[in-house]
Amino acid sequence: MKVLVCGLGAIGQRHVRMLRQVCGASVRIAAYRSRKLAIVISDKLEATEGVKPEGHYGIEVFDDFDVALADRPDAVFVTNPISMHVATALAAARVGAHLFLEKPVSSTMDGIAELMREVKERRLVTMVGFQLRYHPMLEAVRGWVEAGEIGNIISAELHFGEWLPGMHPYEDYRDSHAARADQGGGVINCLSHEIDLARWLVGPALTVAASGGHLSNLEMNGVEDVADLQLSCAVGNRRVPVHVHLDFLQRPMRRYGRIYGDIGTIEWDYPTSTARIVRPPPAEPEVRSWATFERNDMFVAEVRDFVQAVRNGSATRVPLLDGVETLKVCVAAHRAMARGTVEVIA
Repeated sequence: MKVLVCGLGAIGQRHVRMLRQVCGASVRIAAYRSRKLAIVISDKLEATEGVKPEGHYGIEVFDDFDVALADRPDAVFVTNPISMHVATALAAARVGAHLFLEKPVSSTMDGIAELMREVKERRLVTMVGFQLRYHPMLEAVRGWVEAGEIGNIISAELHFGEWLPGMHPYEDYRDSHAARADQGGGVINCLSHEIDLARWLVGPALTVAASGGHLSNLEMNGVEDVADLQLSCAVGNRRVPVHVHLDFLQRPMRRYGRIYGDIGTIEWDYPTSTARIVRPPPAEPEVRSWATFERNDMFVAEVRDFVQAVRNGSATRVPLLDGVETLKVCVAAHRAMARGTVEVIA
């Protein structure tokens, strides 16, 4: 299997390691690079400066994207800035390469219909990198919901706040894509995992209202660092309210969720990998812990899923169409925040 990785930042390098772990010697990896920074970034986001990643990983590097595609990769990993995802994916799709796109699919809907058409016509395998769907804790939460453990869902809340300058300590946050409008940054796009989880755990999002913006003293370039989203999600023939809070400010990081039902509540805490079902007294809470779980296991699982799908011609857990539905929520949330309206997600 021949794979081209477009971008060797932290996530691009992680995928190189995951491909080697999953495929062993059966994979040939090349990379297309534009900035060509000499820095190697580990799974723990520890950086070694002055070392070129292509040399460290022993991979071929192209500095011309057309030449890289002319090498006819079987699959392309799109790991460059968000605003570049669609153009990169379209070019790769047109040479028949299967696609792994980091999340979110894009920062706008521009080019999405064309990309989806190319993927469908060429029967390409696709995946969008919402790796939290591979977390065993969240898989358990979804299983509890589907089994009716808390009855009918009546509401939910998802919360993620983390200090942006500490996310990638090896770089100046002001230069990162997360802080820049021209690269598709901001909390709604960059922390869109919780938006995707709302859809995956509760149901399709129908409408969204949003408030927030650039509310702190962080030096952001035209993007929001706080967003509060109020979604209306479809659960059967009912519309369920779901609150999603995202920010780039909290120290220490807080990440949790709750799904409320008419006979109980599911709660989870991401940092401790603990979830529980709480029911009315005298029932005791049902608590489960995944204390031995390693964050990197999610990335291994999603890359394994993608590679197997490419080999078998099957669908992945998060195909392009699914990722586009989450993108629609992000785009509508930006529109709602700017206009002060409730936006229909079409």
